Amino acid sequence: MSDNLHSPQRLLIELRMEHADLDSVIDRLALTQPDDDLALRRLKKRRLLLRDQIARLEVQLEPPEPA
Repeated sequence: MSDNLHSPQRLLIELRMEHADLDSVIDRLALTQPDDDLALRRLKKRRLLLRDQIARLEVQLEPPEPA
């Protein structure tokens, strides 16, 4: 059971959920406080880092097929 909690597949799901949550937060902040550029930049940077982590993890879990 403990192995399942720390599996790469579970981490991937959690990262995707966090990325989706950040999308929502960024959209809301852009509508409610469009002048808060610093907060938007920080959130977008975090979202980009998450996207990179997701991509690396996906490659680890499903390596590309040889040509």
